[in-house]
Amino acid sequence: MATVELSRPRDGVTQITLNRPERLNAMTAELVAGLHDALDEVAADRTCRAVVLTGAGRGFCAGLDLGGYGTAPGGEDLGRVPAGLATQRHIASLIPHLRSLPQPVIAAVNGPASGGGFALVLGSDVRLADRTARFNAAFVRIGLSACDIGTSWLLPRIVGVARAQELMVTGRIIDADEALRIGLVVDVVEEGAVIERALATAEQIMANAPLGVALTKEAMWTALEVPSLQAAIDIENRQQLLLTHTEDHREALAAFVERRDPQFQNR
Repeated sequence: MATVELSRPRDGVTQITLNRPERLNAMTAELVAGLHDALDEVAADRTCRAVVLTGAGRGFCAGLDLGGYGTAPGGEDLGRVPAGLATQRHIASLIPHLRSLPQPVIAAVNGPASGGGFALVLGSDVRLADRTARFNAAFVRIGLSACDIGTSWLLPRIVGVARAQELMVTGRIIDADEALRIGLVVDVVEEGAVIERALATAEQIMANAPLGVALTKEAMWTALEVPSLQAAIDIENRQQLLLTHTEDHREALAAFVERRDPQFQNR
C-alpha cells in the first residue's frame, strides 16, 4: 500500500492520509517523499478548495521512524554529515511546502503527534483534535534539540513564547484538553469524530471565494514574518485591490443583494 493516500471525501476537499498505521505513521524517506508528491498534486488541482491532513489507524504521526528513515533524495553516496543534512532538509521542507499551498490545510489529529508529526500540525492552517490526541516536541527526549522542522519558529507564534519554551525544553506530552486550553488546537471532538469536524470546517472555507481564501492564507503567513504593522497593511491593501477586479467578488456582491448563495468560479 502507498504510505500516503489521497481521497476525495467531499466535492472540493482532498484528504491526505499518512498510511503507516503499524508504525503510528512514523516518517520514512518513502512517506516524506509521498507527502511531498501529494502536496504537489493538490497544489495543481483547481477543483480542490481545502485539504484535510490526518493519519491512518490510532495515530496522526509519531515523528521520525527511529527504526530507520532510509535515504533522502540526493543523499546517496554521501558521508554521514552531508547525508544527515539531506535527510533533515527533506523532512523540514514539508513545512514551507504546506505553507505554499493555495488551499488551507486542516490537521485532523488522532492519537500521537510527536516530533515531526507535531511539526506537521503546527505547519497546518487549522488544527483540530479528538480526545485521543497527544502532542510533544519529542527530539529533546532522545538527546537532540527540540528546535526541529520549524517548531522553534511556529510554536511560539501559536501558543506564546513562555508556553513554547516550557514545552520544548521538557518535551512533555500534552493531551487534547490542554492543547485546546493553550490555543494549540481550535476544537476537540470525541474519538473518531475529527474527520467529520474537519469536513465541516472545509465546508465553511468553501463558502468563500477561492482566490480570497488563498490570498488570506498567504497574507496571514507573511504577516508572521514582516517587521511591522505597516508592512502587513501594505500587503493587505494590494490584495484587496487585486480581489476587487475578480468575477468572484462581483458574484459575491450580487449574491448578497439577491439573498442567495454565491456560485464561485475562481475567476
